[in-house]
Amino acid sequence: MHLDLTMKQTVIRRTVRKYAERRLAPAAVEMDKTGLFPQDIAREMAALQYFGLEIPSQYGGAGLDAVSCSIVIEEISRANAAMGLCVTVHNSVSAYPIFSFGTDAQLARFLVPLASGEKIGTFCLTEPNAGSDLSSLETSATRDGNDYVLNGNKIFVSNGSVSGINLILAYSRPDGGEKRFTVFIVESDREGLEKGPVEDLMGMRGNPVCPISLHDCRVPKENHLGGEGDGLKVALSTLNGGRIGIAAQALGIAQASLDVSIKYAKERHQFGRPISQFGTIQNFIADMATRVEASRLLIYRASYMKDKGMNHMKESAMAKVFASEVAVDATRFGVQIHGGYGYTKAYPIERFYRDAKVCEIYEGTSEVQRMVIARSLMMT
Repeated sequence: MHLDLTMKQTVIRRTVRKYAERRLAPAAVEMDKTGLFPQDIAREMAALQYFGLEIPSQYGGAGLDAVSCSIVIEEISRANAAMGLCVTVHNSVSAYPIFSFGTDAQLARFLVPLASGEKIGTFCLTEPNAGSDLSSLETSATRDGNDYVLNGNKIFVSNGSVSGINLILAYSRPDGGEKRFTVFIVESDREGLEKGPVEDLMGMRGNPVCPISLHDCRVPKENHLGGEGDGLKVALSTLNGGRIGIAAQALGIAQASLDVSIKYAKERHQFGRPISQFGTIQNFIADMATRVEASRLLIYRASYMKDKGMNHMKESAMAKVFASEVAVDATRFGVQIHGGYGYTKAYPIERFYRDAKVCEIYEGTSEVQRMVIARSLMMT
């Protein structure tokens, strides 16, 4: 593995950063204030192929490698974490699993509009009584002729209110036997699918998270993703990539916190000199910078292994748990460096602080990541 980025990856970072600073950073304040998703910016990002990062060009995607994808998500999230969430969820746990497990017909029908950004995707797993424990899922799929009839409730669906295509994990009991899990591709305009109100979140407020309910939603058998009963295989494989995406998002937030904290420390004077000259502030900055770089290396390693087709379950969990906790700590240090101003909306660090926390929760909590890591080590 080479630690230096390729020329193409360097150009990608520079290009995305330029766009993000020009368009996404200014929009972040208004999105946080109103909780509204900017459809105009989403259309711009679609034209830039941000909704088909790892999808081959034959399906309308950008055809990037996983490392480049992580770079794009980091740079978007550095400027606007809510849009970073939109992009990583759409790419990692909606478009990519269809690309990996879909039939030719599914690629043409569902992947092409996802890769082009014509439709935004979701992955619907969490329920009122199930999240980390997939075996407790209550959404059911009952076979009826050539269709399945889906019933259940999904909650905290990122991109939910603006999605056009949704991946739904549900269970069936063929012949009254044990639960068999299957992922279904369900269009938002399909009869029986209903969306609830957008959640009033602490952070990531510009991402339209909402519940999705299924009431006798009839889905043709051609819409199941992967083999019938392969739902857990599809879901677990999908979550590996999703964790890398959330880690990259957390890295973007942490990097942004470091950037604004250094700037503020140089500008803020106390006792006749910049606070950047005080040892305590320097220690904060040094710890932030060290852990940000360590996060980046963990993410690149997991991304590299994904590109090589290697098993990266442990590595993606390591990247996710470490980067998300670094984001929380970096924003906390950042607020402390800003002092009283850090507790106001006059500076972006308070928004970063609110945005960071959820990175320790979605795509598997930090506790679940540690469980995945430990089990992987015990099995070797």
